[in-house]
Amino acid sequence: MPAEKAKAFRLHFERAIQMAASRTEDVFDFLVIGTGAGGSASAFELARAGHRVLMLEKGDELPADGSTYDATLVVAGKFNSKEPWKDRNGGVFMPEEHFNVGGKTRWYGAALLRPDEAEFGADARLSMPGWPLEYAEMTPYFERAERLLEVRTFDAEPDLARMAPAFGRHGWQSRPMPLGISNAIHQDPVQETHWDGYALPDTWKSEARFHLLDPILTLPNVALVKNAEVDSLLPGATPAQIVGVRCKDGREFRASTVLLAAGALHSPRLLQRYFDAVGLAGRLPASASVGRNFKRHILSAVIGFGVRRKQDRLCKTQLWTSDAFAHSSVQPLGGWADVETVRYVLRAWPKFVRDLFALHSYGFFLQTEDSSIAENRVIAEPPGGLPTLDYAVDRMPELRDEHEAMCRSFRRALRTAGLLNFRQSIPLSGLAHCAGTLAAGADPATSVVDAEGRVHGMENLYVVDGSVLPRLSKMNPSLTIYAWGLRIGERLSRAYGKNPQQ
Repeated sequence: MPAEKAKAFRLHFERAIQMAASRTEDVFDFLVIGTGAGGSASAFELARAGHRVLMLEKGDELPADGSTYDATLVVAGKFNSKEPWKDRNGGVFMPEEHFNVGGKTRWYGAALLRPDEAEFGADARLSMPGWPLEYAEMTPYFERAERLLEVRTFDAEPDLARMAPAFGRHGWQSRPMPLGISNAIHQDPVQETHWDGYALPDTWKSEARFHLLDPILTLPNVALVKNAEVDSLLPGATPAQIVGVRCKDGREFRASTVLLAAGALHSPRLLQRYFDAVGLAGRLPASASVGRNFKRHILSAVIGFGVRRKQDRLCKTQLWTSDAFAHSSVQPLGGWADVETVRYVLRAWPKFVRDLFALHSYGFFLQTEDSSIAENRVIAEPPGGLPTLDYAVDRMPELRDEHEAMCRSFRRALRTAGLLNFRQSIPLSGLAHCAGTLAAGADPATSVVDAEGRVHGMENLYVVDGSVLPRLSKMNPSLTIYAWGLRIGERLSRAYGKNPQQ
């Protein structure tokens, strides 16, 4: 009974918070649209500095009944977005997106890597613009994100250690993978192999919900409104000023400053619609770049099969790079560590073959940085229509060729290690690493936000999600997005006369 009363009180408290937050006369200091890596990181800094922060989340809390790590439900897409999109040829597809508190971080593989310093600079030959700030300026925020998320490395497990010499003979160098995983995960033999691609019900995986939102949601100056899909930004006295947002259900929320953190597919659509509605499209130089330069890595999965029974538990403990493929990297597929996941993925196969493959196979994720190509873009939906993701790898022939050569090299290394293997290109729906559609830069003619995260030409509109990344790097982008959110949150706090707690 006490637990039921506590749950009822919490629900009543949350409803009261949402009702108070939705009063149009109640103006917050900051309104953050989205609760993923960047939105949660910026809100964390702003809230701890004492600002009144309102967070809006399109989705709801995930259930804590075990369904979010049930392979038969997760692999079947029960928790994926059901939002249809069009591709460049007009075909309809469903992006593998998640709308829930904590965003994609509830589901990710917690690979929290810094980009190489060289990847902050420009590479004009490959259409890769540099960042509008130096790598050293981001270093303190990488360090802070790593502390907050308790990033650590693990020793190579037996299978990977046995493969390493063969990989080395083909020019592949390994390094420990920085992971947001607690050592305590070894206490649970199920979750130990069952965390990459699943939402865990506890804090063993470092992600936005537990590590950044939980510490601030009990503060009196913070409100979180769930099931609040933002449809439009509200103009102030001039089009350059935003006073709040309107949701699809008609609710309006007000704030002195608005932060876009809805992700690289969604934040640009909000901005496109706003610029069209208030007449800034075409007039504001930055409007020409909104939605353009979309990136998601050129991606392939390679599955190796050998005679040895798989021993590794975490699997995702190492990262491989090669001097021959400067923009590419390889990491194990953590989700392939779980036998039940593999069995479900291969459910159409005969049971004997399926079981044998699940116990003797190892998965790898191969990725290559893509260019900033203006034609690769997100296009907001017309009235009654669908949004469009216009993306083609063939617009980046040199990087496409690097990816193909890299895949061939790594597959040869696997064969040397005794693993037969096959490759599968990741389809357009695989959008775990999407970025770049509101790219940061110094020139409003070729970028959307400045080094402070503010949209060029706007007074109080900032972007704190992966949309800002001018380069994706060959690494997973999560740590960079966390660090950017922390940086913008800290700088906004100081600009408004308050210092975040460290």
